[in-house]
Amino acid sequence: MARKATGKSGTKKGSGGATKSRKTGTSVARRAASSGGNSGSQESMGDAFIKLLQSPLVAELVAVAATAALAALAEHGFTSRDETTRSRRAGKAVKAAGKAAASAIGRRLANEFEEIRAAAKDPRARAKA
Repeated sequence: MARKATGKSGTKKGSGGATKSRKTGTSVARRAASSGGNSGSQESMGDAFIKLLQSPLVAELVAVAATAALAALAEHGFTSRDETTRSRRAGKAVKAAGKAAASAIGRRLANEFEEIRAAAKDPRARAKA
């Protein structure tokens, strides 16, 4: 069980009115995972995250991003002999690769949402699914 915290001075009066100096550690009360209205535990959240990473859509988004980043890196090329300009160009190339990957993911997600909206509006598309 956790001990009660002492005052600022860290002293506690014992029997006979003498003060004793005693080190007290800080203790933190642990709450059960189910308290506070949380229905899921950390384990189930981790499992859900792993399932999300294994989904086909996430795999496709990673592939699209990697392809766009690789294309952006190849576009910049590294032909300079000077080390200072090479490192500066490399930084710009990596930044451009990140932007290309992000925009490719954005376009792919936008296309995915448009397909879902079109399927929701068209009753014939619902029958096919």
